[in-house]
Amino acid sequence: MKSQNTRSRLTSRLWIVAAMAAGIVTSHAQPTQLGQIGARALTPQEIKDYGLPANSQVSGGLFTVGIGQPVYLEAQVRTTIADSNILGVTWVLTSRPLGSAAALEPSPLPPTMPIYNPGDRGFYKLASRQLLRPDVSGQYLVTATVATNGGNLVLTREVTAGTYMGNNYCQLCHSGGYLPDMMTPWSLTHHATALTNAVDGHYGSHFNQNCIKCHSVGYDTNPLAVNGGFDDVQAQTGWTFPLSLTNGNWLAMPQALREKGNVQCESCHGPGSEHAFSLGNTNRIAVSFSAGDCAQCHDSEPYHVKGVEWGNSLHAVATRTPTGEARAACVRCHAAMGFADYVDGKPQNQQRTAYEAITCAACHDPHSKDGVHPSMLRTVEPVKLMDNITTIANGGKGQICMNCHMARREAVSYVESTTGSGNFGPHYGPQADMLAGANAITYGKQIPSSAHREVVQDSCVACHLQNVSASHPAFGNVGGHTFRPGWDGGTPNDPSDDVHLTGSCVQCHGNVTTFNLKRQDYDGDGTVNGVQTEVKGLLAQLARLLPPIGQPTISITAAYTKQQLRAAYNYQFVYYDGSYGVHNVAYAVGLLKASIADLTGDGNSDGLPDAWQIQYFGTVNNPNAAPNATPAGDGVPNWLKYALGLDPTVPGVVLPEGVVWVNAGPTPGGTNTIQIYTAAEVVFNTEVGKSYQLQAISNLGGGWQNVGTPVAGTGSAYSFVTPTRNNAQQFYRVVSTP
Repeated sequence: MKSQNTRSRLTSRLWIVAAMAAGIVTSHAQPTQLGQIGARALTPQEIKDYGLPANSQVSGGLFTVGIGQPVYLEAQVRTTIADSNILGVTWVLTSRPLGSAAALEPSPLPPTMPIYNPGDRGFYKLASRQLLRPDVSGQYLVTATVATNGGNLVLTREVTAGTYMGNNYCQLCHSGGYLPDMMTPWSLTHHATALTNAVDGHYGSHFNQNCIKCHSVGYDTNPLAVNGGFDDVQAQTGWTFPLSLTNGNWLAMPQALREKGNVQCESCHGPGSEHAFSLGNTNRIAVSFSAGDCAQCHDSEPYHVKGVEWGNSLHAVATRTPTGEARAACVRCHAAMGFADYVDGKPQNQQRTAYEAITCAACHDPHSKDGVHPSMLRTVEPVKLMDNITTIANGGKGQICMNCHMARREAVSYVESTTGSGNFGPHYGPQADMLAGANAITYGKQIPSSAHREVVQDSCVACHLQNVSASHPAFGNVGGHTFRPGWDGGTPNDPSDDVHLTGSCVQCHGNVTTFNLKRQDYDGDGTVNGVQTEVKGLLAQLARLLPPIGQPTISITAAYTKQQLRAAYNYQFVYYDGSYGVHNVAYAVGLLKASIADLTGDGNSDGLPDAWQIQYFGTVNNPNAAPNATPAGDGVPNWLKYALGLDPTVPGVVLPEGVVWVNAGPTPGGTNTIQIYTAAEVVFNTEVGKSYQLQAISNLGGGWQNVGTPVAGTGSAYSFVTPTRNNAQQFYRVVSTP
C-alpha cells in the first residue's frame, strides 16, 4: 500500500517536470524485424470461452502493471520462419528491481488460445509463452532467445510495475500548462462517472460488488495484487457495498476510496507511480492502442459484447501493407495511431506509421477531445470529399467513418491523367462519395441520387452498428462493432440463410426483410429483381464491354483507352462501394447506364443503339423502337433485324427454319437481288456462383463442341446470337457447373 506522503514527494519534484516538459518525447517500442515479445490481453469472455479458472486475472495486454498483476508474455516470430526451423525458446528474467524475488513461470494460457490481436495473427505466430508477476515496484527486463536453424533470435522487453495513485495525482501535471489538459475533457465522459452513477442507482439495480472491477482503478482481489487499487483501499477503509443503490451513496464513500473510483487514467495506462517518481519518464507508463486494453472490461457476454464483435470485424484484420516508415501517406486510414494523428491535425510526416489495426482507440478518444463529440468519437466534423466541391455536414456520427471510407481521387482529373493499371480506380472504399452521389464520371449528365444521405440520421452508424443481442443467432457476425449490416450465414452461394438487419430500413421502406428490395428492371433483362441483383447485372453488362471483351469481370491494363478508363472508373466506383446500390441506388444505376451508353450508344440499356432507334423511329421512346417490336408487320423483331443489318421498317418474308427473305435493294449494277439471312439466338438464365458453357452439335449422338469460353453467372439472362446459314441444322445445349 502506498504511504500518505506521496503527494508531497511528488509535488516537490513538479518544478523539475515543468522544466523537462518541453523536451519530453514519447517512446514507443517497435517490433524487431523477425519477432517481438508481446503482452497478451486476457478478457473476461476468454476466461469463460477457454475454460480458465474463474479467478484468473484479466489483463489489458500492457507492459505497465500493478504489483502482483500478471503479464502474459509471448515470444512471437514472423510467420516466414517455418515451424520446423524453430528449435526452442529460452526465457530469462535478465534484471529486476532491488528486493524482488519474482521469477518467470509457465503461462496458464492454453496453447489453443491465439495471439490476441487478429491483425497480428497472419504476421506473427506464437513460439512460446511465459508469465511474469512483478512483486515490487520498478522495471523488469525480459529476454527470450528463439533458437532456429539459422541462428538465435534474441528478443527483449521491459516491464514496469508500480502502484495506483488516482487522478488527483495525474492532474498535477495533466491539467494544462506545460502539458495538454487531459483531465477536463475526460471529466465530461461517461468513464469519469462510471462508478459514481452506478452506486447512486442511475444504471439500475443490477449493479453489484462484482461490477466494481470495471468501474474503478486497479481492482484485483488476487492476494498478491496489493498495489493501492480500489479493492486494497476498500479493505483498508472497511467500506461495504450499499444495500440500496440510491443518490448519496457516492458521497458517503470514504474520500480515499472515491479517489480510486470511476474509470481513470490508470485504468487504461497502468499504474502511474513509476511514471510520476521518474519525473514523467514516458517509458514507465503504457500508451496502448490495442483493443485488449478496452476489452478487459468491454468483453463479457451477454451485456458487454463490443470486444467479440470487433474481433469479427474487418477493422480487426486491417492489412499491414500500407503501414511502416515508407507508407506515411497511407497510415491515416490503415493504422490506429496514424488516424489519431491525422484527426489531431498533425502533418503527414509527423503521423505515426507503426502498425495497429483499426481498434477502439482509433475511433474513440478516451480523453474525449474537447468533450463535445458523441460516444467519445475522435471527430464528427464535416467531411470534404476529394472532388473539392462536396462537403458532407449532415452525416452525424457516420462522419467519422467518411474520413477514410471515401475515394482518394478527384475522379475527372485522375482518369484523364492516369494510365490504366491493376491499381487504377477510386482506391477501394468510396462509400461516402456514393452516399453523397458525387465524384464519379458523369459524362456531363445530371445523375440523380437517392435520399439516404438526407434522411438517415447518423448515416453509416445507423445501419452498420445496429444493436444485436448475444442471443441473436447471428451474434458476432452482424451488427454492433462487427460493422456488418448483413451476413451470408457462412454459405455465400446459398441466400436462404442470409441475415439482413433491416431495422433501420423499416421506418421508410415498411416491413422489409432484405436489402435486395425490388424496384425496377434496371439491367433490362425483362425481370424485376432486387436492386442488388439488378446492379450486379449492370456491372456484368459493363464488364463485357471492357477488355477482356465478353467477360463478366474487368482487368484494367495500360492498353485501355480513355473512353474505357472512364467506364472502368465507374465500374470500380460501384463495385468497391460494396453495397450494390443500397447506399445510393439511383446514383449507382445512373453511373453504370451512363458508362454503358458511352461505350455502346445504348443510353436506355435496351440492347439497341440509341442512334439506330432514332434513325428509324425518331426517338428511343417510340413503342415501335422496342427490341421485340415488329414494326414492319413481318414477325421479325427489331433486335434480329439490327443484328442482321436490316431496315426494321421494310417487311421480309419469314420462312420455316427461321430464314428471312428480304429485298436487298439495287445492286451497283442496278438490278434487285434477294439475299437469305439466317440467325439464331440462344438465351438462358444464370445464377451467381455458377459457370455456364454453351455447346453445339450438328447431329445428335455425341461429340458436343464448346462454343466460346465459359460464362460466369450473374443472376441475369445471357444472350448468344450466331449465324447459321452455313449449317443445315445445329443443336445447342448449356452445361452448368456449381
